[in-house]
This record gives sequence, C-alpha cells and structure tokens, in this order.
Amino acid sequence: MRWAEGFIAVDWGTTNRRAYLLDSTGQCVDEFEDGKGALSVPKGEFPAAAAEIRTRLGDLPMLLAGMAGSNRGWVDAPYLPCPCGIDGLVQNLVWAGEREAIVPGLSYIGDGRADVMRGEEVQLLGAIAADYIAADALVCHPGTHNKWVFVERGEITRFRTVMTGELFNLLKNHSIIGDRLQGEVSVGPAFERGVIHGLNHTDLTSELFAIRARWLLGVTEPEASASYASGLLIGSDVRIGLANHDEAVVMGRPELTRLFAAAIALAGGTASELDGEECFLAGISEIAKRIK
Repeated sequence: MRWAEGFIAVDWGTTNRRAYLLDSTGQCVDEFEDGKGALSVPKGEFPAAAAEIRTRLGDLPMLLAGMAGSNRGWVDAPYLPCPCGIDGLVQNLVWAGEREAIVPGLSYIGDGRADVMRGEEVQLLGAIAADYIAADALVCHPGTHNKWVFVERGEITRFRTVMTGELFNLLKNHSIIGDRLQGEVSVGPAFERGVIHGLNHTDLTSELFAIRARWLLGVTEPEASASYASGLLIGSDVRIGLANHDEAVVMGRPELTRLFAAAIALAGGTASELDGEECFLAGISEIAKRIK
C-alpha cells in the first residue's frame, strides 16, 4: 500500500459524510458530501458504504475520521487521553481492513469533568501542522457540539464541549418556541441583543421562553426571534468558553465561525477565523505522511 500515490480521506459525521480524493501532492482533486452519516449505516454495512465511496473516488487506501470510529461506527477506535499530538493519533490508528485506517478520538478527564471529541482533533492538529495557528492557542470549534480547546506546545491538552448547536436545533424542531425560530440567523441587532444577554446573565431557560411571550404580546417582531435565540445561546456559550481569555481562533464552517467571531468581539475579545475543511485536509494529509 502506497499512501504517497494518493488516498481517500473521509470525515464521517453523525448525519453526514464528506469524502475527498487527495493526489500524490496532497491536493484535493475531487470530493463529495452526502447524508449518509454513521447513524444511517446499519451495523455490519460499513464495508459496503466504504465501497460506495471508492466507486465514486477510486480504488485507493482510505483514512477515516469522526464517527466511523465510534461505538456506532465501523470499528471502535478508543479515545486517547489528553494531552495528545498528531504522532499520538498516528501511533493509535485502528485498522478496519488492510487499506482502511480510522483515526481515534480524544478524551479529557479533569476539573471535575469528562469530555470526548471525534473528528475535531484532525482539524485542530492539522491547523498546527500547517502553521495556521500557534502551538499555544485557545480554539473555538462551533458545530452541533461546540468545542473550546486548549492547545499547548502543539498538543491538545484539554477541552470543553457545549451543546449549543444541538440545543438550537432541538428548540427549532421540538419546542413551543420552534415556530418562532424558522427564520434565517444573521449577525445584526437581534443577534447582538441575544449575545449580550447571554454574556451577562444566567437566566437562559427563562429568557428562551420569553421569546414566545414577547411575540404573543407584540413586543418583538417575529422575524427577529431566530437571530435573537441563536445569539442568546452563543452568548452563553462564549461566556463559558472564553472565561479569563480575550483571544480565540474560531475554526469550522464559515456560516458558523462568523457568528461566534461576532459574539467574541461583543465579549471584548478578538477572533480569527479558519475554514474547518481546509484544516481537516491539512491534518489528514499530515497523518497519511507519517503512516509507516
């Protein structure tokens, strides 16, 4: 098996998967994304799902990250304890087959907390390897489960997960205020009001219900509710993650990083944004280079 001749990288999420064809120079020459996340693949059918990817991108070795290594995925790739750098990931790859390697996730136990991540570690350590971020940094990784990650001396040393994205989706689809949250979320006056409230108050559950009350009583225009609710949740998130810090790198999808960067600015901090896909490709390429 010759990784240097090119390989397929897969970022296999819970609800979606993204696959990339990388050539011998490490450049992405083809890719696709679909809704076949790990939870939609029945147990025992991951080899067939991987074969589908090869049908589209070529018969090459495959390096997988994310939920493919979970207990709901292809093969369980146990979490590695922090601190951990990219060599730790390489040394603990789990092989699902002769040409399919799965990157393990990371775990943290400390400060009276326990936490885990899968997939984000490739982006974070890839950004370090590519010199996108410093060897010592605070990184915010927004998504369904937002991560606040401390990087020290080029390793991930500790992190904290906040369920902001999932909470917003649950409220939008399954709560009494859901019909008020169907609008587009954007940075503007309503979002900023929500962020400021979330940064400065701890009455999150009460303030969420107040979104409905304001609409019923004609106090707030309904189109502002989605942005306000998002700002409220993100402001609370930033209050948790940015505590005692005034600078962070925000890494992920641009539509999310811009919201968190705006919230960090409202908190009096500074934020730089990085594209998560670019960081993932940098990390997965660096791992492939080090496979013996």
